[in-house]
Amino acid sequence: MATGIPVTSNVTNLRCRECGTETDIGPIHVCDVCFGPLEVAYDEDLIVQRVSRERIAGGPATMWRYADLLPLIDDDPAVRVDLGTGFTPLRPAPRLAARLGLGELYLKDDTRNPSGSFKDRVVTVALTAARALGIETVGCASTGNLANAVAAHAAATGLTAYVFVPHDLEQAKIVASAVYGANVVSVKGTYDEVNRLCAEVADHKSWGLCNVNLRPYYAEGSKTIGFEIAEQLGWRLPDHVVIPVASGAMLTKVHKAFGELQRYGLVDGATPRISGAQAAGCNPVAAAFKAGTRDIRPVKPDTIARSLAIGDPADGYYAVGIAQETGGVVEDVTDDEIVAGIRLLAETEGIFAETAGGVTVANLLKLARAGVVRRDERVVAVISGNGFKTIEALAPSTGATYHVAPSLDDLLAQLESRQEQP
Repeated sequence: MATGIPVTSNVTNLRCRECGTETDIGPIHVCDVCFGPLEVAYDEDLIVQRVSRERIAGGPATMWRYADLLPLIDDDPAVRVDLGTGFTPLRPAPRLAARLGLGELYLKDDTRNPSGSFKDRVVTVALTAARALGIETVGCASTGNLANAVAAHAAATGLTAYVFVPHDLEQAKIVASAVYGANVVSVKGTYDEVNRLCAEVADHKSWGLCNVNLRPYYAEGSKTIGFEIAEQLGWRLPDHVVIPVASGAMLTKVHKAFGELQRYGLVDGATPRISGAQAAGCNPVAAAFKAGTRDIRPVKPDTIARSLAIGDPADGYYAVGIAQETGGVVEDVTDDEIVAGIRLLAETEGIFAETAGGVTVANLLKLARAGVVRRDERVVAVISGNGFKTIEALAPSTGATYHVAPSLDDLLAQLESRQEQP
């Protein structure tokens, strides 16, 4: 982008979300004073000088068109890690809307990202920060999608990658990490145990672990979903957004994105209602919301939606608060409902989503039937990952419609037989 504005970082430091203590920029995510989560603090005066709708429109057709609103420790485009992530379609979904009894429904289709999920957004930002900090080995704790994204982006930038995953992960996600040359570390434990191991690794190695010691930068990548929704709606905010919840970071950062757009004068209108979607087999955020508290009680996951199977979500407390404050809800659905949601989305809109997408659509159906999501609202549902990664979830109930010999007579007989059935 040609700007005429001096090249400089827009990050001032890191700031604790709880006590406000400020910390120098570095690979650190926890406050030394209160152990609260650290977030990126920006030079807002610089952002005000830079950002505008016109400048964004003149940027690349990727999430880096919002570079002014992302953490740039070294504002040199050569440092950025970019595989073309983001600016994914915001698709009108009239057939699904009709089935749900809704009016204006859009799907944010993040199955289109380079490694097939929204995790490419957060990894792009995290590895850009890692390069600016001089880190040469990167990694993550992952339920699969993040591992795929780290492996792909590390390969494209020459960084060494170690991705840590639960041992029972879907085979497609393991292969999709290993093919990029990443070191795949299979851990005999749940995601939460994998995450604890990675926290220990971060203390012993000079590695940049995306969702551990690089988390303040990493999490900011999810804001681009909110930025894109607003721009693709003609710089209007929707009325209601439904978001899948694992750690809760996507929900909190989309909310943050809407606030930044309002603060910098890029959009008008009220903050949307934001609802969260979880699986019943791993629902600590939904359970807290239903109990009327923001305190999260960790659970042991047991669901086919493994990409959402975080029993102790880092941003769960904040996700519940945002749902409460905006008039949204956090609901959950069974595994059977998740499979039905995947099929409903595919059959009506031609999008094959992974289990997290099934969670979103199934919850949307549940909320629409309950009148929580209303027909008079402009609704956006986030579809966060591609279904080819989680074939196992559908294999028991989905397959060939007919089994025939290589014979026209056999085919016609079966077609006729099927047509005669009531």
